[in-house]
Amino acid sequence: MDTVDRRIIAALRTNGRVTYADLGRQVGLSASAVHERVGKLETAGVITGYHAMVDPRAVGLDVTALVSIHPTDTADDEDVADALAELNEVESCYRVAGDESFVVKVRVATVDDLERSLSRLRRIKGVARTRSTVVLSTRFEGRPNTVDEERSAHAE
Repeated sequence: MDTVDRRIIAALRTNGRVTYADLGRQVGLSASAVHERVGKLETAGVITGYHAMVDPRAVGLDVTALVSIHPTDTADDEDVADALAELNEVESCYRVAGDESFVVKVRVATVDDLERSLSRLRRIKGVARTRSTVVLSTRFEGRPNTVDEERSAHAE
């Protein structure tokens, strides 16, 4: 992957609906060359998909919580992860180091729904306990890295 590929990725992360012609103008290539590069990035698994960014509040998901999952001594992480994937309210799941085995982002409509979700989480085989942090406001989320930020991250 070269600098042009990184610029293409950064542009697509900012606007996944950009045309190949516009993308080509941004990175200094023809539309057909950009189309070929994007296809190679998709085939290689670098670009894994495209999706619409939706404001959770606009669709009635007013409560967001970050929930740490503490495992039992006999927990199987794959089984726990599979069970977490079955819960629609779990938007993201991160395997983490530390006392917890996972941190999940849960989005629900109300605090009562959060309580029910936490109860479902605690009933998963391998979950000893949870610790929840309710999000009061979101300053930014899903922010795409810029090319310069990517280079800085690799330099450190």
